[in-house]
Amino acid sequence: MNTSITFSGFLGLALSGVVMGMSLSERLEVTHEAFLEDRREALSGLSDPFGVPEAARVVLENPKDAFRSEYAWKRNVVTTVFWIGEQPTQNNPTPNDKSAWDQNWQLNYGGYDDPNQREGFLPKNFIPNLNPFYVALPYNDIGKDFRHRPEAAQVIPWFWERYQGEGISVCKGRWIAIHHDGRICYAQWEDVGPFETDHYQYVFGNENARSNRNEGAGLDISPAVRDYLKMGSGERVEWKFVEDYEVPEGPWKFNGIEPPLPIHR
Repeated sequence: MNTSITFSGFLGLALSGVVMGMSLSERLEVTHEAFLEDRREALSGLSDPFGVPEAARVVLENPKDAFRSEYAWKRNVVTTVFWIGEQPTQNNPTPNDKSAWDQNWQLNYGGYDDPNQREGFLPKNFIPNLNPFYVALPYNDIGKDFRHRPEAAQVIPWFWERYQGEGISVCKGRWIAIHHDGRICYAQWEDVGPFETDHYQYVFGNENARSNRNEGAGLDISPAVRDYLKMGSGERVEWKFVEDYEVPEGPWKFNGIEPPLPIHR
């Protein structure tokens, strides 16, 4: 028996008396098929007549890129040493008791990060409250009006991932990797310099650091970074941004409570 009939057609047949001559099982079959046919017509745009969407699918153009860092090494960068509490000099005109993002940097750190009096990677006389592995790069995402610079959202790759509101830096605390003479150190971006505050073309792009009185220095490192890399001020390094999950265990994973574990050299 042909049961291809719409639900409205079935009602017409019922009224005309045709269905009355069918058995109970035949009437149930026709009723069910008529209902399904009516649903297909009403939802013809769906592959599933009951409207269940397909599971979402993620397509990677190159699966090998899924866990590859997107940031390239910046090479041959002149690097100078600076420290929390450093007083102004001819080559460092800005005192470092404050940072670009912390008006009480030295106080919050716990004291003067003496570059000459060290206990391992820490200042000799106290355990700091903040990570002693810190750096400065020549870009401040916060302008003099205490708002994000106009270009910040366009040039900072992670801007919207880290955005917490107007005037709150998305650069502060960002991790970088620094390579020198076969050793790699990790540190957090905590201040702005050397000298420049707006050179996003270098920090996030392909330009070289601008000329300055420190031979075109493009990176400031803390005494702890200096000591780990066994280097002096004015030497050249490679550096790049890294994601949090890419930072391995090491003395830079500092909790402000216990001294960092020594690294066997």
